[in-house]
Amino acid sequence: MVASVSTPVFEGPIDLLLQLVNGHEVDVYDIPLASVVDAFVAEVAGWESVDLQTLSEFLMIAAVLIELKSRRLLPGRDDVDPDEELVGWEERDLLLARLLECQAYAAAADGFAALFERAARSVPRTAGLDLDFVVDAPDLLEGVTPEQVAGAYLRATAERPVPTVDLYHVTVDTVTVADAVAELEWRLEGMGRSTFRHLTGHLTSRIEIIVRFLALLELCKRGRVSLDQGHTFGDLEVEWMADAPVPVSVGAGLYDEYEG
Repeated sequence: MVASVSTPVFEGPIDLLLQLVNGHEVDVYDIPLASVVDAFVAEVAGWESVDLQTLSEFLMIAAVLIELKSRRLLPGRDDVDPDEELVGWEERDLLLARLLECQAYAAAADGFAALFERAARSVPRTAGLDLDFVVDAPDLLEGVTPEQVAGAYLRATAERPVPTVDLYHVTVDTVTVADAVAELEWRLEGMGRSTFRHLTGHLTSRIEIIVRFLALLELCKRGRVSLDQGHTFGDLEVEWMADAPVPVSVGAGLYDEYEG
């Protein structure tokens, strides 16, 4: 990875900028080195991990550019050949690479030294079993006859019966909404006005109460009864509509049969 710079006269890798300066294609006077360094420092601050190779290469090239620009700004700069200023560039780069490699080997040596120090704190076990001590594993098939092995094989390979759920104790009652509608018509016609609690007070199963409620909804849809509830969770009052017209097909409502 090579650091990139942005200047008024050049934008791209910094090593290419040095080549252009060396080839007299870009004048070092037109390069604001202070802003280039500031931009690179801001970029380094956002790195998650430091890239030593990119950082060292930028520092080396920036140092060469600063040296070039500073020499040309000093008196007698016309007597200095720009090519002579770059003499030793390859030697410096090689020296820097060797220094980084030496640093890596030094870090590895420190790691091995820490491991050696940690291992020196442990004491090996000197006592143990005698050389002629032999541990024999137990025979798992001792006392097992061939007949027992055959019986175990037959039990393992026998077909398993399909599990079934016995429902003999469960009784399913069929309750039709049509029967409940006929019953409520007969009761409400004589009572005139009642409550849902009173109409279902004699019932013992939940399904019967549900069917009576569906029957009341069917009668309300036909216009035979009116339903009213004074307040939330209050008793549901049912009133028979004596002057309501009788439908042509009685019992052909939405809820003809409910099975529970």
